[in-house]
Amino acid sequence: MLGLPTVDVAVPCYRYGAMLPTAVRSVLDQEGVEVRVRIIDDASGDGSADVARELAAADPRVEVVEHEVNKGHIATFTEGVIDFPTGDYTLLMSADDALTPGALRRAADLFHERPDVVLVYGNAVDWDGSDPLPPARTGPARHVVHDGRDWLRRRFAVGANCAASPAVITRTETQQKAGGYDAACLHTSDFEMWMRLSLYGSVGFLADVDQAYCRGHGENMSVQYEERNAGVGDLRMRLLACTVLLDKAGDMLPDADRLDRTVRRRLAADALLRVSRSYDKGTHDDEANRQLVEFAKETVDDVASLPEWHTLRLRTMLGPKVSHAVSPLVVTAAGRRVRQIWRDRRLDRAGV
Repeated sequence: MLGLPTVDVAVPCYRYGAMLPTAVRSVLDQEGVEVRVRIIDDASGDGSADVARELAAADPRVEVVEHEVNKGHIATFTEGVIDFPTGDYTLLMSADDALTPGALRRAADLFHERPDVVLVYGNAVDWDGSDPLPPARTGPARHVVHDGRDWLRRRFAVGANCAASPAVITRTETQQKAGGYDAACLHTSDFEMWMRLSLYGSVGFLADVDQAYCRGHGENMSVQYEERNAGVGDLRMRLLACTVLLDKAGDMLPDADRLDRTVRRRLAADALLRVSRSYDKGTHDDEANRQLVEFAKETVDDVASLPEWHTLRLRTMLGPKVSHAVSPLVVTAAGRRVRQIWRDRRLDRAGV
């Protein structure tokens, strides 16, 4: 490389001033890259902007933008990745997340090695916000590169995101071409964005390392809607992200109809499986289950062709009490656990 790679990091903040110093310091301490940080305070009104100004006063690489009125996270995200970056690479990171040591240089090395790669991501460590940060794998990374279209097809087959925002770094040129975040995808805008970027080139994954810390807590918007009514809202937003992407892709995806059917069947099956599990676990909720079944029927025309439909009918005939008592498909449940372990290992080793 001629000179150090440059990375612009946007940090949207809404009432997370207490977490800002950890997030920003994790960026400024990155070695082997030149960084700029823009904190975007979305009219927090709780002193978060004061913390941001203090951080900017302490380091010339940090700047602050303060919204006079709250614009919401989608508009703020777009401002961060479109209006701000001029460096080689772009990262959008929440004010309550953090990077692991060496994360930016590891991504830059993969970008440099493979000019066709437009997006690089890695594993993320769950973090409860405590100090110090938990241990993370920060040694040399093993580079895994997926053809963009193959990676996209895998996302439709699974029907779920596989990359946490602070662990995703994009090539700025491609990010500018792809555009900003979509307001329609309120809770899955990052999922739609990663899929949209994959239309422009290959997708890189950094294996055997951890790239970021993701803070999980009960006040997260995603946690609140994922848990309500057995997560039917989450299923709807994941489907929306996929259909929005297909609308934008146009002629770039000649197999769009097949992809649409694939993700619809996957998410409908997931909805029915959640109802069956509620029978087995003794957590049957009439309203939540009604919404899940309704979602499945809305999502696919031939819901009866799904194996999960017949599994659910068996439990319906037995009833909640009997299903919970006899757990008719213990072997199936064990098989699901084995498959989940295999999927988790694949995600850790190959990112998909």
